Formats: sequence, structure tokens, C-alpha cells
Amino acid sequence: MPVTAPEFVLYAQHGWADDCRAMRSLAQTLATSEALIVAPSLGFIKTWLRIEPLIQAVEQLVINTTLQSPDLPMRIVGHSLGGLIWLEILDRHPEWWSRVESIVLVGSPVGGADLARALDPMKLGLGIARDLGANRRPLAEAIAAQIPMLVIAGDVDDGSDGTVPIAATKVFGAEFVSITRVTHSALKNHPAVAAAIRQFWDLPKDRIAQPMEPDLSILLIRRLQAIDGMTDGHRRGFNQSSLFLTLEDGTTLRTWKNPWGIDHVFVACSEGTCLYSGFVGWGHVRELQETLESLKLTISS
Repeated sequence: MPVTAPEFVLYAQHGWADDCRAMRSLAQTLATSEALIVAPSLGFIKTWLRIEPLIQAVEQLVINTTLQSPDLPMRIVGHSLGGLIWLEILDRHPEWWSRVESIVLVGSPVGGADLARALDPMKLGLGIARDLGANRRPLAEAIAAQIPMLVIAGDVDDGSDGTVPIAATKVFGAEFVSITRVTHSALKNHPAVAAAIRQFWDLPKDRIAQPMEPDLSILLIRRLQAIDGMTDGHRRGFNQSSLFLTLEDGTTLRTWKNPWGIDHVFVACSEGTCLYSGFVGWGHVRELQETLESLKLTISS
């Protein structure tokens, strides 16, 4: 039987403390014979060290694959750290964007992993924690404005996949799917994830998700995320939080200090549903307080 020529290259990248097996299985489920699957193992130990060598390894693999198949479009699926690697690669190679049909970020802490920041709060460069804790939302939003992007998050405890907070995965301008009762590890090869990706792929290839005009809640969330040291967090503590201010559309900003003295902020819609949660460490309390006071003055004026 003649060999069917692939229609696209499917890059499937595993994340931290992992190998390629689950992501390759996901890729095979998604693409069968339609794709040239590229799902490299970057080395279990290496994923504990620094992201830069991982970026360079995948980058070189893409260069080599492009030399062999220069006309094939690209589809990208990255789990956790794998998604962050691809954001960095695309940021460095905008000349590749026209060939990328879509990118799917699965459980990727785009805004920075709260666990990583807890391990390296002073940004001393403790292994991969420094890289996982970095905020790549500006990179992701710039890419999502040009390339169709899907963000998939797991939700096992009303706020996270057990490892990455849902808030840290979201990208303004990207399509978003939350899958309940699926852990961070299970996301990399779960039938519900495959179904969400297939549905996303079935949409017109030339579409770009046109973000709606930001409402007051989105503007407030983005203002909070811009605070130096702000980390996207879990919704736990929302029910214990205190009302700080109410916007004209009913959106509320709430605050809470946990038992360890860490300041949290929450944004809720007019119906009382938590839309965003974040926190700052002790070293950034002043920046948070200045922003809160500025917001209060702006709303009251």
C-alpha cells in the first residue's frame, strides 16, 4: 500500500519531570496517519535544571524537521513546561508563525507556577523553579493575537488541577476549556483533552479568536496581574475574604490574609462567582497596597 504523505507536523512536548511517552500517545490518538509526529524526550533530569537548554533542543529539532519538510504546516501541543518551551520558541521565531495552524497549552502555568515561586521566592535561580515561576502571559497574548490558541486546564479542587492554578493557565485572546476531575498529570493523555483538541482543530484554520472588549472585571484582573510580585493563585480563601470595593457593574474586589500572613486578592462577578485569585509575597506587600489604594481612589472619584 502507498504511504500517505503527512498533512502537517504535530509537535507534542512533554513537561517537567516527564518523558515523551504520554504525549506521543496523545499525538497518535489525535493525528493517526495524517501527521508527522515529533514528540522528543528532553531528559527527566534536565527538566529539573534550566529551561534554556530545553528550548534550544526543541528549537534545533524544529529547524531540522523544517529542512526535511519545509512546506508542512505545524500544529503544537505542549503539556505544562512543554507549553512554556513552545511560547519561548515562537517568541524567538516569529518567521515561523505563518506556518503554525494552532497551539494548544495543556496545564501550562503561563502566568507563573505558584509552587515554583514558593520554592524560589527571592528569584535566586533554584533549578527549574525560577523558569516555571516566570510570567509569560505577555508572550502568550502576543502569540494568541496571531495564531489560534487553545488553553486547557484541569479542575480537581475548584481552582486547580492539583498542581497548577486555573488562573495561571488563562491567556487573554485564547480559547479556554476547563476539564473537571482531571489532574495535572492525567491531562497529558486524557480522552477529554483529546476531544477538546479535536473540536478546536475542526474550527476554521484561518480564524483568530477575537477577544471581546474587556469588561471591568477583566480590566481589574489585568491591573492586579501587573503588580510586581503578583502570583496567580487558588480560589481557596475566597469565602473567608473581605469586601474591599465594588465596581459600577457589580464586580467586587476582595482581600484576605492567610494564616502565614500572605496577602491574597480575589475578583468576583456581580453574582458572587470568583473570577480571579492572586497573592503577593511579603516582599511585595507595599506594591499591592499602593495599587489597592489607587483603585479605591479611582473608584470613589
